[in-house]
Amino acid sequence: MNDPIEIEGKTIDEAIEKACKKFNLPREKLNIEILSEGSSGFFGLLGSRKARIKASVMSIDITIDNDEGKTKHDHAPDSHDDPTVAKEAQEILEGILSKMGIDFPVNAAREDEYIVLNIKGDGSGLLIGRGGQTLDALQYIVNKALNKNGRDRKRIILDTENYRKKKEKNLIALAEKLGAKAKRMKKPVTVSPMNAHDRRIIHLALQDDKSLATKSRGEGAYRKIIIVPAKKGK
Repeated sequence: MNDPIEIEGKTIDEAIEKACKKFNLPREKLNIEILSEGSSGFFGLLGSRKARIKASVMSIDITIDNDEGKTKHDHAPDSHDDPTVAKEAQEILEGILSKMGIDFPVNAAREDEYIVLNIKGDGSGLLIGRGGQTLDALQYIVNKALNKNGRDRKRIILDTENYRKKKEKNLIALAEKLGAKAKRMKKPVTVSPMNAHDRRIIHLALQDDKSLATKSRGEGAYRKIIIVPAKKGK
């Protein structure tokens, strides 16, 4: 089932969650178009409207042919050959952007744990999407193409307009705010579902606070973090 479908929910998040279950796919692999934000109405009763979205599976052809008619993955180097892996990932992303009709240059930078592909160009914020959805979907496709046939390669992180750093800063601030709330209320606080990369930022932001503990719960796109105040005496 790849045709777009319209889904209603009390909130946008609920509608998206229904779409993920309907397609049996994580949020970052779906195209989401918001048709109506919805409203609670007067006192949550009169005039209330449900949120409505249109959802479909994101589909981008990731096969990029070279001059010999073979994919650029056919003669892959060893997974530790970072310069070659970075170049291959860069070429995959540039090919995808070209097929999308977007002519933005891509720079590759190697880090200890991953390779960052930075998309340059005026207006590249269009590639970020709502809550980073479009950027996350492109990142998923590049990693999938690079790790084709089960090869274990260094993880690729996509960025544009310094979005990842800004988001990391916001997530750290969120972690500190919710951590303070958990300590003040002396009750666990649940963070909204997020991807593995964002959950890791939350965990790391609070790992040195001995008065708090963080746990992950749920599966796939619905996996969330619970911030728990430590019990006295521990």
